[in-house]
Order: sequence, then structure tokens, then C-alpha cells
Amino acid sequence: MRLLPHLAVLAAAALPALSLAQTPGDSGDWLVRLRATDLQSANKDSTGLGLAINDKALPEFDVTRFLTPEIAAELVLTYPQRQTISAGGTPVGSLRHLPPVLSLQYHFTRLPGFRPYLGAGLNYTRFSDVHFDDATTAALHPSIRKNSFGPALQAGVDVPISDGWLANVDVKKVQIQTDVRSSGAKVGTFKVDPWLLSVGVGRRF
Repeated sequence: MRLLPHLAVLAAAALPALSLAQTPGDSGDWLVRLRATDLQSANKDSTGLGLAINDKALPEFDVTRFLTPEIAAELVLTYPQRQTISAGGTPVGSLRHLPPVLSLQYHFTRLPGFRPYLGAGLNYTRFSDVHFDDATTAALHPSIRKNSFGPALQAGVDVPISDGWLANVDVKKVQIQTDVRSSGAKVGTFKVDPWLLSVGVGRRF
């Protein structure tokens, strides 16, 4: 959680400066954001191999549709992310994963100048382009399950700036896991279960 203190400081600094900037443009049924996200994996492994993937900074694009002034649906997207697979701290391969998240949110609309929200939803992750090095392949013939479904929890705040533009801080906890097999037999489960820590800007219209 190395970025969480920095995000908290950023939010605390931004709120007083922007809290009076709310305008009539801070409304509309659609909200789009561009965020910088830090993925921090929990790396929980039951295989005994000490499996892990690296933390990673990635770009994120999301689209939110307001169903009522308080209730909204958000879809979070990015492009497939390449990450290194390690065993006991030694790189043994790599993979790509695409982890969209669909959430239903409640936005608190009665607070002056900023809009906190809570969300819960579903993550679908597709693992692809999985490669292991020659020594690992020869010794274990490893493979992983390519699809993962899991819950996602979210908390964040939008701070209106002007003319529909806003600043955003967002935190998600997402369940992502896959079965690990050796020569076709399941040997355990690897849980990525990352924190996704984001800051960005958006436009509501």
C-alpha cells in the first residue's frame, strides 16, 4: 500500500482548494475519467512455489452512467497488461491480463463541493500470452486457468473544478485468482487480489 499515504495527502490538499468550485456544470448523466492506477498485488499462493507478479503502474479509462442523482454504474477499462511471474523471488515467466471492472455506485450528493462515493461490483480477468522459461517448463509443465471472476469493492471522491471537469481519487480491492497446474494436475491456487490505487481527472456531461 505504498501509494495510499500519497493519495491521502493529495486528496487532503485538493479538497480545500476545490471545494468552492462546484458549478452548475457538475451534473449530467455521463461521466468519463482518465486515471493513473497503481496495481499492488497481494500475491497469495497455495502451491508452495512462492508465486508472485510484480506491482505495476497502468493507465485506466472509465465510463460512468448515472441512473439517478445518487446511483450510477461504472465500467473501468484498460489495455492488456504484461507482468512478470516470479517463484521464490526468481522470474520464471510472464503473462498478460485484461481486468475490466463493472460496479454499481452510490454517490453522496448533499456535501458541499465534493462527491464521495462507494461501489461494489464484479471483476472479470482474462489471462493470455502466458509463457514460462525453459527450465520451469521442463521441470513442471505449468499452466494456469485463463479466466477469473471475482467481487470488487470501491471508495472514492470526485471534486468539481469547473464546467463539468473534476479531480478524482479512487481505491478498489479486487479479487483475481487462478488455478495453477503441473502436467495437467492442479497443485494450488494463486490469488493476485490487488489493491488498485488511482488519481485522475474527468468530465461530466
